[in-house]
Amino acid sequence: MSAPRPRARDATVVALQTLRVSPRVRAELLVSGARGTHDRSDFLLVRVVTSAGVEGLGEVSATLTWSGEDGATAEHAIRSALAPAIVGQPLVPVAALEARMDRALAASPFTKAGVSIALWDAYARTLDVPLAVALGGPLREQVPIKCSLSGDGERLRRTYEAARAAGFRAFKVKVGLDPDCDAERLRQARALAGEQAFLGADANGGWSRAQARRAVALLQAHAPAFVEQPLAPGDLAGLRELRERSDLPIVLDESVFGLEDLVAALRAEAADVVSVYVGKAGGPARAVELARVAHAFGVESIVGSNGELGVGAAAQVHVACAAPGLAPAIPSDVIGAHYYDEDVLAEPLPGDGAHVRLPDAPGLGVRLRDDLLEQLTRAAA
Repeated sequence: MSAPRPRARDATVVALQTLRVSPRVRAELLVSGARGTHDRSDFLLVRVVTSAGVEGLGEVSATLTWSGEDGATAEHAIRSALAPAIVGQPLVPVAALEARMDRALAASPFTKAGVSIALWDAYARTLDVPLAVALGGPLREQVPIKCSLSGDGERLRRTYEAARAAGFRAFKVKVGLDPDCDAERLRQARALAGEQAFLGADANGGWSRAQARRAVALLQAHAPAFVEQPLAPGDLAGLRELRERSDLPIVLDESVFGLEDLVAALRAEAADVVSVYVGKAGGPARAVELARVAHAFGVESIVGSNGELGVGAAAQVHVACAAPGLAPAIPSDVIGAHYYDEDVLAEPLPGDGAHVRLPDAPGLGVRLRDDLLEQLTRAAA
């Protein structure tokens, strides 16, 4: 007679294990924009060990120039603050563990998100269901995705060709520098992708109000599907004004990290769509909650990216499939392993570049490469 499956409510957190990884960005897909060049990512893989014999995987996906967090800061924070707060505590409810992490560590949403992903993965595995089910879904089985393009001239062409070869058919162009140069870059991208291709523009908050008004007018000649974060994150009044003056949908990214930011943006009527991140929100359940609140106010969501590896990308997919009000007309930014020379997963996420599909195995539905599992085990010894 087989032993009964461990019950989630009986499990406690036994240990948090971490491993730093620094994959190389593929040179042809290097992303440059108003916030600089994303040419390096120092990640932290996280493994939660529970008393039920079930483990969960997580990933801290952060860059110092954008969030002020990376693998090194996350590892220190987890060892000195988060592990003491949650080891020995019941796995269920996961929200209670997230609250303990909030009390132990100020801000640092990406670091807490990495641990939260691992906790939710372990919880869903004890239930023997995909994470999207544990998060209240799934509402869909696959998610359309897009890839970022940047640079000018020959570099833009190489980036586009690499993205196209990886299967991508929808794109967004990094702008937010000089309006005239931005318009020319979008023109070049439109010429490469074709008149019917999906093409958006992402300014990363780089324009002033005057520049944004001029840029939006210039960009419209090349039929972008949206403009993302045209103004500084805190300029909600300016974003509302620009939204009222433009026919282009306004997507907010840097303006919306957590619930307080979202409420402020909704009250200001500053967004048509919000870009929800697992990392910005502090975990997968909180990301779904942001989408749920936005949807209640008639604002759609997409799932945004900080250049996640495979574990983080898997969390993105489950969130996207569980999120109410996911924008049907704007693909999300789940790029996963496409951005790096190699990924951390033993098998890639199911998808073809145009879409990524929901894994059907329990939890995140993915597993690490054997060599990385061995390194995690050695590091924990």
